[in-house]
Amino acid sequence: SDLLDLHARLYGIAAPARRRRITALLERVGLAEHTRRPIAGFSKGMLQRIGLAQALLNEPALVFLDEPTSALDPFGRMLVRRIIHELKAQGTTVFLNSHLLSEVEATCDRVAFIREGRVLQTLKLADMAAGQLHVTVQTDSAPPALLSTLRALDPAVQVHELPRAGEHAPGWSIELSLPDEAQLPLIAEQALASGAKLYALTPRRASLEQLFLEVVGDVDSGQ
Repeated sequence: SDLLDLHARLYGIAAPARRRRITALLERVGLAEHTRRPIAGFSKGMLQRIGLAQALLNEPALVFLDEPTSALDPFGRMLVRRIIHELKAQGTTVFLNSHLLSEVEATCDRVAFIREGRVLQTLKLADMAAGQLHVTVQTDSAPPALLSTLRALDPAVQVHELPRAGEHAPGWSIELSLPDEAQLPLIAEQALASGAKLYALTPRRASLEQLFLEVVGDVDSGQ
């Protein structure tokens, strides 16, 4: 608490408000039981938590967080995500810098891809979620009637014969793109009507990591 008290004094926060705010922040970041523990004895995860508390001391309207979930265990990452969502709900703008793209997907509204100091693309995650749906159909065969139906949905459908892993295993993988989930029941119905055995019908949208590699490229910059 001494570290937070020092920074609260630098912000000019009065003593009564200072004590209340420090107590609340230590509770918020899960360090209430370590109030008198020296910083030198903190783990990396605890240092991340105390740094987050320090950033929120003066109740800023704008917060910059650099890799806030680095070195945190799953519980710590959940706590940081919850705090970021609470800040957003309060109207606070949060700039999050992170290489953990799953964390970015879970917390952010907008994303900017940067390489070597240059912004390559910005987007709203809601737009990404509304993007094309990639579908993989796995069957034991690829009847012409089924392929005809799928090509009507997506002329660029791709058909791959799979190495047989056993008698009761899919022999074909068919990939196509759809605008949404509306046609998935039709695909299942047509697969069965064509006489094929349907082993899997897997819809998925592009992840932020896949989009990152498309935009930035898959060459490791070493950064």
